[in-house]
Amino acid sequence: MRTIKCIIVDDEPLAISLLENYVRKIPFLELVFSAENPILALEYIQNHEADLIFLDIQMPELSGINFMKIVGEKKKYILTTAYSEYALEGYEHNIIDYLLKPVSFDRFYKSAVKARERFSFSENGGESYFFVKSSGQQHRINFGDILYIESIKDYVNIRTANEEYIVLDTLKSLENQLSERFVRVHKSFIVNLDKAKNIGIKRIVLLSEQEIPIGESYRSSLLNKIK
Repeated sequence: MRTIKCIIVDDEPLAISLLENYVRKIPFLELVFSAENPILALEYIQNHEADLIFLDIQMPELSGINFMKIVGEKKKYILTTAYSEYALEGYEHNIIDYLLKPVSFDRFYKSAVKARERFSFSENGGESYFFVKSSGQQHRINFGDILYIESIKDYVNIRTANEEYIVLDTLKSLENQLSERFVRVHKSFIVNLDKAKNIGIKRIVLLSEQEIPIGESYRSSLLNKIK
């Protein structure tokens, strides 16, 4: 796998210096740009290649949340913040992880490894499994075992025939990782079409006899999938 091109955006010079030092210690990360001013980072992104953005949430010119709204899902993010109450807000967007300041190297490294797994997945055109953190442990989940994924406030519930995994993530983030056999059928549900027993106008019945509602705005995309 090629190196992951990184950008650091933080209004604190000391925070930038620390993260720059951490990035340089990790062989699969490559620092291409850093900025205290998020506007400069936006200009850089428009004209240069970058993969991963280490992004402070609280910045005076432009918050990290608004920064992500402008850039969108073309990039992946690891959020940094000194305030734990802001961390969950970032999970409304397609991010990989968040780091609570002051950031230790071991915590940074774990986050970088998580990013590498995500980018490796993308480059390989999708794998047959992914790892998620649930109940304090990393779990490998085979795609073929998943029945459906349900959004529950700031978490998602990944259901298999025998287990459920409550994960701090969003449907949008997981949707970008899953294979084409998974489809969003409702604002709160993604289903594995290979587990569908029958598909009606208003609901899908899975092989587990679980009934999943079909949202009006998702019906046409579902029908296109099963044509």
